Amino acid sequence: MIDVHCHLEQKDYEKDRDEVIERCKRELKAVITCCCHPDDFDLTMEMVKKYKNFVFATVSIHPEYIKEIEHLNVNDFLKGIEENKEKIVGIGETGLDFIIEEPEWREKQKELFIKFIDLAKSLNLPLVIHARKAFAEAIEILEKCQAKNVLMHFFTAKELLPKIIKNGWSISVNTTLLNSKKIKKIVRDLPIEKIMTETDSPWLGIEGKRNDPTSVKFVIEKIAEIKRMKFEDVNKITTQNAIDFFNLKI
Repeated sequence: MIDVHCHLEQKDYEKDRDEVIERCKRELKAVITCCCHPDDFDLTMEMVKKYKNFVFATVSIHPEYIKEIEHLNVNDFLKGIEENKEKIVGIGETGLDFIIEEPEWREKQKELFIKFIDLAKSLNLPLVIHARKAFAEAIEILEKCQAKNVLMHFFTAKELLPKIIKNGWSISVNTTLLNSKKIKKIVRDLPIEKIMTETDSPWLGIEGKRNDPTSVKFVIEKIAEIKRMKFEDVNKITTQNAIDFFNLKI
């Protein structure tokens, strides 16, 4: 099992981060933690170093932080990513978050998104996409930029699934699958070779509890049920999907 999208840098794990990772090591093959803010970069790189070949990292600036953009020293952050590219397996989560409604800030999100798409291309790294209330707009930008290695994180736009399939992109599925009819239909209609598992921990925990990467087993169980496959087969395929997509050295 591999959790391709969690947030181990979050304050929710401050008291027991090492214990959580050690517990994950007993159950999972790898964990990919997602650094979304420059302030979390050093901690993320420390985890990658400390848990080499088990904790991997994707890095970007989450679009919800767009209003901080003037204070984030984006160029320095991009430089830091380039200097640490050997410790990074993907660029993300990057994209659009239209929970922010002001048109001028949405435009700035698009500009930042394109910067990270260009960075991923220059470093030959895959992209992990966040697109809350903005899947159509994010897909349009990705297509215009001719992005190839794309993973749609927490994808819910069932009506746009044909575009994802046509472009050969992948989708990562989290514990929301357990209760969402829409995501169940997405899993049903998407080839298993394009599905990966995630938790988005510490969020989306079952019964409102703090989530952690070991919850991917519940996601795999539900995928197996929907696809009418064995747990072992779903686990094997989705794990290999993640290894191949992110070129994980494990």
